[in-house]
Amino acid sequence: MDERRASLGPILTVAVKYFASIREAIGCAGECIETRALTVRDLRDQLISQDGARAEALARGRAVRVALDQVMCDESVHLVPGCEVAFFPPVTGG
Repeated sequence: MDERRASLGPILTVAVKYFASIREAIGCAGECIETRALTVRDLRDQLISQDGARAEALARGRAVRVALDQVMCDESVHLVPGCEVAFFPPVTGG
């Protein structure tokens, strides 16, 4: 996350949920995060910087899908107070 931009945003509380292999890698199904992230991309970068498990599970270049308030979105979407962001791997069928 660009620290200059992050310092400009208000502090938001965001519910973050992890599913499937991402949940297993991180070791929890969800958490509440206080953040100054402006977008889903900024939030993902913040989470990646927190620890090795998050860095690996949410790494750039890794296929990760995102939903904001249970609607699929891309990472340019802006966060709003109290929103829910879910991260999950792409689903394959068989």
